[in-house]
Amino acid sequence: MSIITCWSAKAGSGTTVTAAAIALTANRPTVLVDLDGELPIVLGLPEPAGQGLAEWFSSAAPPGAIVDLAVHVDDGVRLVPMGTDRPARDSPRWPVLAAWMADQSATFVLDAGAGAPPRSLTASSCDRDGDRPGGGRVRDLLVTTTCYLATRRAHAIAVRPAGIVLIDRHDDSVSDGDLVRSLGAPIVAKLSLDPEVSCAVNAGLLERDLPKSLRRGLRSLRRAAV
Repeated sequence: MSIITCWSAKAGSGTTVTAAAIALTANRPTVLVDLDGELPIVLGLPEPAGQGLAEWFSSAAPPGAIVDLAVHVDDGVRLVPMGTDRPARDSPRWPVLAAWMADQSATFVLDAGAGAPPRSLTASSCDRDGDRPGGGRVRDLLVTTTCYLATRRAHAIAVRPAGIVLIDRHDDSVSDGDLVRSLGAPIVAKLSLDPEVSCAVNAGLLERDLPKSLRRGLRSLRRAAV
């Protein structure tokens, strides 16, 4: 049905929390896919002991096998752990996996961490509306702040996101309008820098007690059906 890839230009931008919150507030069954290794910690889950995405990439298993690796998060969300290492972003297996995910009834939310995501997981691999030729929608969301360094690094990456999730730290070094013009993408959600989010993550309670500020901030994203 759809693939949503969260990525950032620099570490510490809030990509993992954003990906987790999108999955936890989705209106349909969702599979979280961990490319960065931080989702279990953020969700307060035990560190997965078995195989993960890295092992799938090093095998000849069909794409559907990644679901067999998933662990339970809640009634509507499962998590495919990263595995023993970060999957290579230039692997030839990415287009196969992306095509399979786009053909499923569930929504797939990927935490791609810092740096450009695999091209197959970006809207640039689709038509101008973000639709794959075989069906399914693909959206990549840059998670960033308006600080000058984050904006400059994002501009230097040769990927223009489908949308921007802005973490509002009340830093006016770059305006919202300048950010949109520089990166060529709209702001689709704005999340406040909320101490309750840090407390929930540190206490391992993000899955059980998602802060209201995250729910409110993602309403515009859900309305846009991203």
